[in-house]
Amino acid sequence: MWTSAFVPLLLLLSVSAELRQDTEPRRLPPPGKLDFGYVPAGVYETVAHYEPGPIGILFQLVQGFLHIVQPNAFPQDLIVKLAKDKFGALQTEYQKAIYYEIGFLVCAAVGLLFAILLPVVGLFFCMCRCCDNCGGEMHQRQRKNADCRRGLLGTLLFSTSLVITIGVLCAYAANQNLSSQVKNIRRYVNSNMRDLHTFANDTPMQIDYLISQYATAKNKVIYDLNNIGPLLGGRIHDQLDKEVHAALDGALNMAAAMRETKEALENSSMGLEVLQEGTGKLGFNLSLVRTSINRTLSDPGCHDEKSDATTAQLCRNIRQSLSQLQISANFTRLPNVNSQLERMKAVLKMDLSIIVQKGFSSLNDTPHMVTEQTRSVVENVQTLMDDIGKNISSFSKIFPVQSCLSNFTIFISHVHAKIEDHYPEIDRMDFYRWIGCITLCCMVVLVLAFNYLGLLCGTLGYDKHASPTTRGCISNTGGTMLIAGVGISFIFSWVLMGLVTIIFLAGGNMEKLVCEPFHTKEVFKVVDTPYLVHPDWKNFIPGYLYNDSDMELTAESFYSTCKDNRGIYSALRLDKVFNVSSFLNITMFTKDVVARLNSVKIDLRGIILLEAEGKQNLLDFSEAGLLEINYADYLEEVNKGVTVVDLLSFARELEAQTDLMPRGGLQMALKGHAGTLRQIHSQQIIPMEQAMSALNQSMRYLERTASDLPNKVLAVIEAIEAAQYLISHNATHLINQETAKFTATIVGYFHQYIEWVKTALAMEVAPCKPFSNMIDTVEIVTCSFLVDSMNTFWMGLGCSTLLLLPSIILAVKLAKFYRRMETEDVYDDALEN
Repeated sequence: MWTSAFVPLLLLLSVSAELRQDTEPRRLPPPGKLDFGYVPAGVYETVAHYEPGPIGILFQLVQGFLHIVQPNAFPQDLIVKLAKDKFGALQTEYQKAIYYEIGFLVCAAVGLLFAILLPVVGLFFCMCRCCDNCGGEMHQRQRKNADCRRGLLGTLLFSTSLVITIGVLCAYAANQNLSSQVKNIRRYVNSNMRDLHTFANDTPMQIDYLISQYATAKNKVIYDLNNIGPLLGGRIHDQLDKEVHAALDGALNMAAAMRETKEALENSSMGLEVLQEGTGKLGFNLSLVRTSINRTLSDPGCHDEKSDATTAQLCRNIRQSLSQLQISANFTRLPNVNSQLERMKAVLKMDLSIIVQKGFSSLNDTPHMVTEQTRSVVENVQTLMDDIGKNISSFSKIFPVQSCLSNFTIFISHVHAKIEDHYPEIDRMDFYRWIGCITLCCMVVLVLAFNYLGLLCGTLGYDKHASPTTRGCISNTGGTMLIAGVGISFIFSWVLMGLVTIIFLAGGNMEKLVCEPFHTKEVFKVVDTPYLVHPDWKNFIPGYLYNDSDMELTAESFYSTCKDNRGIYSALRLDKVFNVSSFLNITMFTKDVVARLNSVKIDLRGIILLEAEGKQNLLDFSEAGLLEINYADYLEEVNKGVTVVDLLSFARELEAQTDLMPRGGLQMALKGHAGTLRQIHSQQIIPMEQAMSALNQSMRYLERTASDLPNKVLAVIEAIEAAQYLISHNATHLINQETAKFTATIVGYFHQYIEWVKTALAMEVAPCKPFSNMIDTVEIVTCSFLVDSMNTFWMGLGCSTLLLLPSIILAVKLAKFYRRMETEDVYDDALEN
């Protein structure tokens, strides 16, 4: 029944019920790693850990004593050999067995010697006392140190009795602990059985969760397919943009240069007209000023050198400087740029930037083109996703899930019922054991009662003035009780020692051969020895479950894996029986998807970066006549001053010379001419200088623009044509490369799902902690409850029994000082008298 219920249950861990297609889709995580959530896990209530409490100190003391008695290493090879030969090898390996058990054998020999000799000694002791020997003579010699001896013997007997009492209390505590812990066995069994039911009930739900999480991968794939334009098309666009963007930027720069060139030509044309018109007006005004100054200088005061030589000299200087009042730059000789301006206006009738933006828009439309051209492929792949989901859900139908679960649950209930049937028998046996142990303790307690009562009566009834023959009744009763305790010790001590020896051999070997090796896992090495459990099985667990003993599955590996609460799929190596990788083969699931995605054909020839009129517009720009302008003449004229001399400087110099003249009409007239020059400077010179500066900037810009302009335009056109050729003819490799990456991303979602399923099966699904808990529970009941308690019991009772021997000797000697003697020795008193 175990095999029929358990093995199919283990196999169903890799499959489950049908995929639940109608569940609400999970919220899609951001692109990248998929989030499948956490497998719903049941809660196991068994805590396979035992804390003995204060009595644990006694347990550790006993274990320390056993380590002293038996310090040898665990005899793994010897046990394996004896188990294989069914103890037939004991005849040849007895020396090793004796060497290992030498400590136990010595202690057992001492116990048996005690049990055998003590009754014999007691018999001879009784016979000896009957012959008035061995303290049987009711006569006591009087000694001066009698009180000291009596006190010493009483103290030693009390101390010995006190230690015996402690030993009996330890034995009693161990006995009570075992009885109380036996009641906890039912709690441990019930919790383990509930955990097994939880294991059986939660496993299908967990596997259903694994299967249902295919929807997460499916939704992510559908999400990416629905967004194939931004994803795949976006990648293609980004790769093309690296080559295309620079070319279109060059065209945009040319469009900006066209507008700036037109503005520069307009500024140049207007500036030239302003300068030519201003030059005429300025020349006329300067001529008038020269004439007026000459007329003023014809004043008689300027010619009377005898009366005013200084004024005459100043007039001559002024007259000589009048030749500087004339125009320096000749703008009338410069040709206008109207023809170039008209051609640029014709060029700019077509907005090149709009044409270039159409090229950008055409390139940016790549995602939409990809969406439209892959629509049928996407629909086919989405249909395949549903088919893959049906294939995955069909795996759960390979095994009869419900029947296996029912059989396993029935098996658990049946085992639990059988265990509960034994509870009354266990309680009854524990009661008999408890009575027996209490009886053994009472034997020692009886001896202790006589010892304590004897000491009490002997001490209270002691009269230091009384002679041995006149001792009181209470004192005599105390001595009698001590002798009674000696007799009881002889009667029961050999029985106690014999039982202690038997329990010691059983409990000590259980501790050293079972409990201690279990904690160090050496016992698993014995169990996992090849061909030990069955002569034809290398490993008995896979041999029993799968009929394949060569599988690397041992009891230790199973226990350790379950101890870590990992899945039973990995604990029992179910991958060797039902390999989920073969059923969830990523190639099998994705080959059709890959084939459909590889059939994607994307044609980007519809992307036009720059239309023919745009190219012609660039060529027209290069032929706009900018190279025909004589920039050297323009720059030569604008770099000259407007006049030969700076009018402000001339006016200041004229005023300075006028100030040296005597006051009069001549001086006032010359100062009026200086003011006229300042007015001409502010009204005509400054605007002309500004116009010359603007013309200078425009001409320099036009000169830079015109420099190698045809070659620049050809370079832009060639770059655009190269980018266009890349898109129209050489983009196939790029498209295939990006399509392969997109396909790998889609396949990667399947891979993530399958790897998650494998990991979850190994780590989270059907955690087999209940099985290691059952083993730990057996260890707790056997070692912590039974072996430790019984070892502590024989330790306490054995120490008490051993101490009965000095108790006998001390009680016999002390009874002489308490009992009433028939005769006394008075010789010492007579000598004193």
